[in-house]
Parts: sequence; C-alpha cells; structure tokens
Amino acid sequence: MADDIKPRLRVPASAKKGEVIEIKTLITHPMETGQRKDADGKLVPRLIVNSLVVTYNGKPVLNAKLEPAVSANPYLAFFLKVEESGTLKFTWTDDDKQSWSAESKIEVA
Repeated sequence: MADDIKPRLRVPASAKKGEVIEIKTLITHPMETGQRKDADGKLVPRLIVNSLVVTYNGKPVLNAKLEPAVSANPYLAFFLKVEESGTLKFTWTDDDKQSWSAESKIEVA
C-alpha cells in the first residue's frame, strides 16, 4: 500500500511580505475506519492517516489530528501569513507509524 500513497501540495511559488496565502494538500490513502467488514464478515483493521504536521522554516504552523470520520484521500486547506522566504514541510503519519513527507518552497519579495 505504501507505493500507492502520494502527497500532493498546492502552494504559491511566491508571495509578498506579510501576505496571507492559501495552502492546499491532499494525500492518497484509503483511510480504513475499522468498522467495515470484509467478505468473510471479519472487521477490517483501522488504518487511517491520524496526523499532519506542517512546519515553515522549521517552525510549526499546523498540527492536525485526524479521526476515522475523515474520508479517504484526506484534503486539507489552511491559510498562512508569510514574512520571509522559506520551505514548508508536510509530514503525514498513519496508524502503522508509516509517514510520508513533502516540501514546497516559497519566495517572499
């Protein structure tokens, strides 16, 4: 399954100092809630992305805890005020402690 999981980011490449920008992210993940039964009637174990941590130049800007009610391929959007050029780093972690990271640079003028 790990090969199928792909984080996607939509981050502006540039912004003006003090501008509030919108950040969008989506990760492909099946988000199994643990409540569904398989063909044999056994519960399929829970396996969800349970956290997303975002940092900007190493400083935390978002720490989201996700629950089983979040759909497959979770999409999140948030706003960030940028004061300096830097790198946004996104790290998703699931119940099996697998994690995926992606980065995007923003040039502030």
